[in-house]
Amino acid sequence: MDGTRTISDNAATQTHKPIDDRTRQRLQHVTKEFESLLVGYMLKSMRSSMNGKEMFGDSYGGDVLEGLFDSQMAQHVSRNSSLGLAEMLYRRMTGEEMPTGKQHQEKAIAPETTSATDPVPAAAAKPDSMATPAVSDMLRRRLDLVAPLIQEAADTHRVDANLLKAVIATESHGDPQARSPKNAKGLMQLIDSTATAMGVKNVWNPRENVLGGAKYLSKLMEQFGGDQEKAVASYNAGPGAVQKHGGIPPFKETRAYVEKVMNYMKLFEQQESGNGNDD
Repeated sequence: MDGTRTISDNAATQTHKPIDDRTRQRLQHVTKEFESLLVGYMLKSMRSSMNGKEMFGDSYGGDVLEGLFDSQMAQHVSRNSSLGLAEMLYRRMTGEEMPTGKQHQEKAIAPETTSATDPVPAAAAKPDSMATPAVSDMLRRRLDLVAPLIQEAADTHRVDANLLKAVIATESHGDPQARSPKNAKGLMQLIDSTATAMGVKNVWNPRENVLGGAKYLSKLMEQFGGDQEKAVASYNAGPGAVQKHGGIPPFKETRAYVEKVMNYMKLFEQQESGNGNDD
C-alpha cells in the first residue's frame, strides 16, 4: 500500500479552519524546524557509528564546533534538499500545499540581525515581533552549545552572562554563521570595524566573536555608567545616537530592540532561578 498517497488522500477529506498568512508562515517555519531537528539527529547518529578521529578534534572546543556544524548542516539539508516531511506535516495541518519561496517567507518571521553600531531608520522597525521573544528549542540548543563561551566572555569582560545571551538571541538567534544585510557577522553581529577595534581576528570563530562582542558591550556599559538599557541601545544604534538623545533614541527599531533584549534577559534569569541555581 502506498502510505504517502493514503495520508494525502485522508488529509484532503479533512475540514480545516481558514488560517491567515501569519499563521501559514509560522506553520511553515515550525515544520521546517522539525524536519531540521530530525536531520540533525540523523547526522549525529551517522557520526557516532563511524570510526576514527572527530572532525574538529577531541577537545571541548571541537565538540562545540561539531555541534554547530551539525546544526547548520541540518538546516541546510532541510531548507535546500527537503525530505518531504515538512511539506507533509504542513499539508496535514492546513489542508494546503506548502507555499514556494521558503527563504523569503522564513525571513519574514526570523529574528532581526542588526549592526552593532549603525543607527537604523524607524521605517525599518518591526516592534511587534521584537517585543515578544520566545526561547524556541532551536535557540535553546544553540545557546547551550556556546554556553561555555558566553560564560568565559562574561567573566573576562565583567558583563552579565544573561545579558550576553539576550543580545545573542536578539542579534543572531544563536547562529554563528548569521550575516545581516549590513554585513554584521556571527553570534553578536559584529561589523568589520567593530570586530577589528575589539581585536577579533576571525569574526567567524564563535569564541572570538563572543569575546569581541562582550568587550564592546562592556565598554558601552562603562561609557554609560553601568546603565544596561543605554548600553544595549548603543549596541544597536551606536553610542553617538544615545548621547545625542540623552538616552534610548526615538528609533522604533532601537526601542523595540532594547525591549526584546531586556525581555530575553528576564526570561533567562527566570530559567536560571527555576533550575535551582541558588548561591
